[in-house]
Amino acid sequence: MEVSELKQQQQPATAKIRNLPWVEKYRPQTLNDLISHQDILSTIQKFISEDRLPHLLLYGPPGTGKTSTILACAKQLYKDKEFGSMVLELNASDDRGIDIVRGPILSFASTRTIFKKGFKLVILDEADAMTQDAQNALRRVIEKFTENTRFCLICNYLSKIIPALQSRCTRFRFGPLTPELMVPRLEHVINEEKVDVSEDGMKALVTLSSGDMRRALNILQSTNMAFGKVTEETVYTCTGHPLKSDIANILDWMLNQDFTTAYRNIMELKTLKGLALHDILTEIHLFVHRVDFPSSVRIHLLTKMADIDLLPFRYRLSVGTSEKIQLSSLIAAFQVTRDLIVAEA
Repeated sequence: MEVSELKQQQQPATAKIRNLPWVEKYRPQTLNDLISHQDILSTIQKFISEDRLPHLLLYGPPGTGKTSTILACAKQLYKDKEFGSMVLELNASDDRGIDIVRGPILSFASTRTIFKKGFKLVILDEADAMTQDAQNALRRVIEKFTENTRFCLICNYLSKIIPALQSRCTRFRFGPLTPELMVPRLEHVINEEKVDVSEDGMKALVTLSSGDMRRALNILQSTNMAFGKVTEETVYTCTGHPLKSDIANILDWMLNQDFTTAYRNIMELKTLKGLALHDILTEIHLFVHRVDFPSSVRIHLLTKMADIDLLPFRYRLSVGTSEKIQLSSLIAAFQVTRDLIVAEA
């Protein structure tokens, strides 16, 4: 009877691990598991080994290992049974007002643990979402309870953290991951999950994730579940991003067809594949930098494209905007460019 009960308890735990999103399933558990920013990790490791951990401010783009780093630090500092009483983890996007600072954070930081030496750890994820008042209140709490508690603020935008908080923390910037660091980690997940990935599929994953490991794993999992095989085409289709062949066709139409034909063809392609004009604009922008246009023509084209990209922001508050207006402007910009090239020739 006891054996069967034990099996029943183990089955839900196994199912839970299997059903986890790959981002959580393969989240690094220790500092040694982390794949990037070795200079930052070695510095934090030194702080921990010398028992001199300061208040930390980790900032940088999403998916670069900020949260994983501090959680790995917390697991190294505290045993499993101590974790709940010594670590307070809050997402400032959920509770970002002054009440969260005066309530849970203040009460956690002000209480001392009787049977455990050392400091407590407060992790504030997405701290750039906190209001100005909450950040000012937090400044005083950090000052008052430094002896008992260490704070770690995590954010994407350093400029949204008030200077007074920045000056109280040791800052570390987590830059986007390089392809050389991402590929081995992706290969590890691919081998564990037995995913069928082609070489161009791997390149597409790395390109579209732009140094964001979380995004790369989410795209990999989504594409695998949707198509069973991860190729360049399935990755681009799954994310709704335009294929290179689509961009080549769009450019061909804009430079070689008349306005009406180009507009009709692009609208049909957009509708058929569900493409967003912003993604098309981004890809075309990269193309303009790669092609050997005369300097005056390149400057004219990039200026026009910048204006097109700003259209939504200019008109959103007043009259709203339409992708059709932006698309018309884009085609017109390329057709004027074509005429400039012909004139210069």
